[in-house]
Amino acid sequence: MSPAAEPAPPNSTRAAILIPFAIVTLIWGSTWLVIRDQIAVVPPSWSVTYRFLVAALVMAGYALWRGESLKVGRGGLAFAATLGTLQFCLNFNFVYRAEAYITSGLVAVIFALLLVPNALFGRVFLGQKLGRQLVAGSAVAMAGITLLFVHEARVDSAGPTRVMTGIGFTLLGILSASCANVMQATRTATRWPMAPLLTYAMGIGAAIDGAVAWWLTGPPVVEYRLGYALGIVYLGVAASAVAFALYYRVLRTIGPAKAAYSSVIVPVIAMLLSTLFEGYRWSLLAAGGAVLAATGLVIALRARRPAR
Repeated sequence: MSPAAEPAPPNSTRAAILIPFAIVTLIWGSTWLVIRDQIAVVPPSWSVTYRFLVAALVMAGYALWRGESLKVGRGGLAFAATLGTLQFCLNFNFVYRAEAYITSGLVAVIFALLLVPNALFGRVFLGQKLGRQLVAGSAVAMAGITLLFVHEARVDSAGPTRVMTGIGFTLLGILSASCANVMQATRTATRWPMAPLLTYAMGIGAAIDGAVAWWLTGPPVVEYRLGYALGIVYLGVAASAVAFALYYRVLRTIGPAKAAYSSVIVPVIAMLLSTLFEGYRWSLLAAGGAVLAATGLVIALRARRPAR
């Protein structure tokens, strides 16, 4: 008997990948405006705490609705705790603080650099090769991100010190997110169902966020405003419970390098929404950067094989 043929590698352009990829990108492209509104009165760490408390409750309800057990054992709890600390505590605390120093558009643009550590860590820790098409697409996309960065840096009204502080916080958030991304791409992560694992990761992350918030700013602070409450619900349900469940499934299929392309197109969407709701005006520099970023995305995602 001839040996069984190996299953064909997942194609990153199929609908099962592109549809959730598009949903995640659209949702996260809208979050920058909402996050900006969340830090006006309430300390950032408390807003992050409320967001992931809501997300954990939603994920738990979803897991139970699907009939999945919430028991993951000690190994699952340890994995979830590490993931929660990196992704749902450090990453978001750094990002929320960055928006207190620089514009949401600039934070979104800088966060597109997530592509770089994801690709490098994937190569070092997962042995995932970087194909020529992925490298070419990355180069084109990063050229576009550079143009967007230059444009946003020019229009940012913050002084040099505040800009560098905001950039520093954003880079720390990128590093934390990238470590969490690579964790989700390992075989270890597949030992547990997604919903129960994310329930504990988000719940533990929220608990650590609350402890950090209390240590830094004191007892809980709540803003009794409808817009703030709706923002917490949107960020907790759509941008966290829904988006991360979809994103991590895509990441496990196509690898962290390609999955990070969601962060490349997010600033373009953020700027389009800013055009509609904040009167953002496009320059030739910004428009050229957006076109290059989108072109690089298409080039990379049309590669036949994921970066494995």
